[in-house]
Amino acid sequence: MCGRFALSAMLTDIAEEFSTNAQPDRTLPVDWNIKPTQDIYLVRNDLQDTREIAIASWGLIAPWSKNSIDAQRSQSMAINARSESVHEKPTFRRAFKRQRCLVPASGYYEWATSLGQYKTKQPFYISRDDNKLLAFAGIYDQWRSPEGEIRESVAIITRDAVGDLEGVHNRMPLCLPPDRWESWLDRKPAELEELRALMAFPHPAVHLRFWPVKSLVNSIRNNGPELAAPITLGETEVLF
Repeated sequence: MCGRFALSAMLTDIAEEFSTNAQPDRTLPVDWNIKPTQDIYLVRNDLQDTREIAIASWGLIAPWSKNSIDAQRSQSMAINARSESVHEKPTFRRAFKRQRCLVPASGYYEWATSLGQYKTKQPFYISRDDNKLLAFAGIYDQWRSPEGEIRESVAIITRDAVGDLEGVHNRMPLCLPPDRWESWLDRKPAELEELRALMAFPHPAVHLRFWPVKSLVNSIRNNGPELAAPITLGETEVLF
């Protein structure tokens, strides 16, 4: 997965879909071009194991960051955690044990690689075929600055792409189905094999659809639903 996604749902709609009434004390604007280090919504269990919506910045801050500059630099390198190695990487392994979350998204963007059938760097938009929100598996953590400020941050877990998505990119976000949300959000310690089993299930892309979009999404200055509008590719933009 590359580093952009969209969330066009209102906070009340997110709360309804993820079955929670606990919401943050501020709202984030609708955004069709969410970028790393930006504040995003996450769904998690609080200390009483009650499901809540919270806000954190995208990109997990390394626990050993010494100052704000180090923190932001580490975030930009930790927006995604690979499902195959999240349990062993120093930046991610502590959060993976008991601070797991879901990141709601309307869809995400991916750029074609030379391994697929499309022209390299052609952007695509991927969403559910029933218009429901995607639930990216994620992990979150807290970091305290030298000045005492507490910053919460989050990373999205990715896996190998499957099905037709392989023709676009070799990775995709791990989108968890609703029947796995409760177990994934549980803060109680879990065995590694249990967590691996939660991340492995048949047909992980069964509800996903995708289409090519304009290169407007390439610039973080651009925003709006037109970024996800489908376009038709010419023959020179598809490899045979």
